Amino acid sequence: MRIATFNINGIKARLPRLLEWLAETQPDIACLQELKTSDETFPDKDIRDLGYGCIWHGQKGFNGVAILAKGDDPVEVRRGLDGEPEDEHSRYIEADVMGVRVASIYLPNGNPQPGPKFDYKLRWMKCLRDRASAIWAEEVPAVLAGDYNVIPQDHDVFSVQAMQDDALMQPESRAAYRRLLGDGWTDALASRHPAGGVWTYWDYQAGAWPRDAGFRIDHLLLSPATADRLIDAQVDKAYRGREKASDHAPVWIELR
Repeated sequence: MRIATFNINGIKARLPRLLEWLAETQPDIACLQELKTSDETFPDKDIRDLGYGCIWHGQKGFNGVAILAKGDDPVEVRRGLDGEPEDEHSRYIEADVMGVRVASIYLPNGNPQPGPKFDYKLRWMKCLRDRASAIWAEEVPAVLAGDYNVIPQDHDVFSVQAMQDDALMQPESRAAYRRLLGDGWTDALASRHPAGGVWTYWDYQAGAWPRDAGFRIDHLLLSPATADRLIDAQVDKAYRGREKASDHAPVWIELR
């Protein structure tokens, strides 16, 4: 089974890139982030025409997450997280798919920091940890996949100095991410690339892609039942170099 995560950075603008990636790589489950479209304008027909069932949690112009399943319909478990009653951001959707509990996550960026956006990021990470603990308690095979907007370690970024003031790699952001791992979740990509140097994001600015000036912020966290079945975890890096590509590359895991 192949499970992938892909921040598409505008599903309508990048729909040709999404459809070709699905057709060429055929993931069994795909988690999408940053749809930037409302529920009503999500292009579900195009996706279903490729043989994928889908659920989504949209928001016009911003955020938005979805879960796609090849030849199956994801069974929604929940959308949104508890803890922020006035939060209207569409950043979390969770479903049961093919015997696996899957969440698609678009964690807040948190810039500029310090400030209210960074405070919101840290509160949201606490809400995510609470939800992850509830999933853990169910003892189901689970994958928490998405754009975490956290660079976990110095070897996950092209230049520590260039990003040192960014919310993505502040000590508080990293500590919140480590707490998830400390609860027993496995960072799939890190487990296969312990030396780092593997990027999932390259900015559109300053020639980041041709310079390979990227960093790793797209993660798949595995419960013990899925970590035990992990065969491989990689990045579909070449898709970042295609015409009108997302600034993220797809990341995937292979499970027995």
